[in-house]
Amino acid sequence: MLLGTVLVLLLLGSAGTASAHAALESTDPADGSVLKSAPHTLTLTFSESVALLDDSFRVYDPDNRRVKTSSAHHAKGAGDTASVTLPAKLGTGTFTVAWRVVSADSHPVSGAFTFSIGNPSATTTPISTAPNENPLTGSLYDVTRYFAYIAAALLIGTATFLALCRPPNPAILNKPILTGWWTLLASTLALLILRAPYEAGTGLASAFDPAALPRTLTTRPGQALAARLLLLAATAAFLLRLRGRERFGRAALGTGTALAVALALTWASAEHASAGIQVPVAMTSAVLHLLAMSVWLGGLTALLTVLYRSPDLRAAPVARFSRLAFISVTVLVVTGVYQSWRGLGSWNALTGTSYGRILIVKLGAVLLLLAAAAWSRQWTARLAGTEVQLPVPELVRAGAGAGAGAGAGAGAGAGADAGPDTAATAAAAATTTTTTATTQALTGDDDGDDPNPPPGTGGKRQLPDPGAGDGSPDGYRRGLRRSVLLEVAVGVIVLVITTLLTNTLPGRAAAEAQRTATSAGIPAASVTMVPFRVGNAGGKVQITIDPGRVGENSVEAVVYGPDGGFATVPELRLSFTLPSQKIGPLDAGIKDEGGYWGTNSLNIPIAGTWTMKVTIRTSDIDQVSVERRVRIVR
Repeated sequence: MLLGTVLVLLLLGSAGTASAHAALESTDPADGSVLKSAPHTLTLTFSESVALLDDSFRVYDPDNRRVKTSSAHHAKGAGDTASVTLPAKLGTGTFTVAWRVVSADSHPVSGAFTFSIGNPSATTTPISTAPNENPLTGSLYDVTRYFAYIAAALLIGTATFLALCRPPNPAILNKPILTGWWTLLASTLALLILRAPYEAGTGLASAFDPAALPRTLTTRPGQALAARLLLLAATAAFLLRLRGRERFGRAALGTGTALAVALALTWASAEHASAGIQVPVAMTSAVLHLLAMSVWLGGLTALLTVLYRSPDLRAAPVARFSRLAFISVTVLVVTGVYQSWRGLGSWNALTGTSYGRILIVKLGAVLLLLAAAAWSRQWTARLAGTEVQLPVPELVRAGAGAGAGAGAGAGAGAGADAGPDTAATAAAAATTTTTTATTQALTGDDDGDDPNPPPGTGGKRQLPDPGAGDGSPDGYRRGLRRSVLLEVAVGVIVLVITTLLTNTLPGRAAAEAQRTATSAGIPAASVTMVPFRVGNAGGKVQITIDPGRVGENSVEAVVYGPDGGFATVPELRLSFTLPSQKIGPLDAGIKDEGGYWGTNSLNIPIAGTWTMKVTIRTSDIDQVSVERRVRIVR
């Protein structure tokens, strides 16, 4: 239920513009330039390698007719460029160029610019300078990625729990493993089909174009998804071969580890780690981070299943997982710190970029998850404490009866067949089953009477009632179930936030994009902070206009309270006026999007310094209007 709710919220809230991770450094001809003669080629240069699409360039003449160009290619073989050849006769006037490529970390990036030949002219080309996305395609692709991450965690984590923690009834974990495998298979196939329309920003119908899938298989993300399918086939064969086994040798453990690492590489090779600085280190860190997350969260799901399906679960498997979880958390912390440094680049990016703010939310969720894990460790320690007895050999030497000796012998025999860890578990089980006989042998009391009876007991020994609350083993198991369930719930939220981060422009890349855009004369988004005060209350509104230039823009307005935290208001209005041209006011038409106010359809027709009027209503009768000037460029 929790997972379904989170995914529905993400589906409804993720229909906006996707984050692009390659920064456009320059265009040739330059944006807005006026040339004396027609150029022979158009060339774009980016901050990292990009992949080209069949429709990477669309060039329109002043009459809104598409200009025929060559197919897109890399200029002089350089992977960070995109270029097309223009026809010899273009005519004069202002031409519009719309472009779209795929950055090295698999995310599409797009935009538009203009240049003129001879004299600039009016143009009616309806090309938005904002990225062109199909909301349904983008949302389905993102949600499918969330399912793929969750499925990988369930598959790898449950298999690891089964192999290393050795629960008493391994068969009950077959269903989680199969669920993880089938879900990962289905999500991978869906991603492979959706990849072509996701890259092109088109509708779902284009996924069934006969040329779509072959082209996807020539790209790095497509090849990574195809490799994942092959690895899933190998994993299925491996799991079928080991089905029914309760012990796993070194060869089986080594093969399973290799398959898990290879599956993790299919993510690392096509996402953030594959682009930017320190790529080999980043990919290694990404693989370890994904594996540690899978072992911890998937293992928690397996532990929760065992706790509910095996009411008499002993402490040994839980204690083994507790040690395994500690190692996983250590790896997560180390790799998480490195990835945060690599993604942010500066402390300012922690609060000044979407990536940094999402990272703060993830940090809070991880802290909550660690608190739940500490609670689980307390229940594990209490459960283990109920099973701690004197070692069986000492009980035998102390004069334990035949029942205790037989129980100890059974435990030793099981240990001889099953290895040291199983021996410890069997010995603990034998010790617990012979507790009564051992106590009788040590106290010389064989008739069930307590040598020191509490008053009112009739002289009979009062043994703990297994169901008598949290002081009994069953009570501790119930407490452990609750704490592990909380861990799983918070873990799903952490996993969804992590997936959201992989689709968000890292702070370091955002800063680089802004620097390169400024140096290339490409306007960055306009961000204006507007303080306000209504009566004794006050706050500020952060308004982002992207890309802050003539044409269609997206607007995002976030309201902050006096303490700097997010705040909600019943109404927020935004309008624009250009006094020098007597234009306006133009109503932006922003709507409450849940957490912020925004729109993707603000059309600003002329460059200049516009007066932006912000009206904030804080109650039925209290409101205030504040004006600020914003610069809109051509």
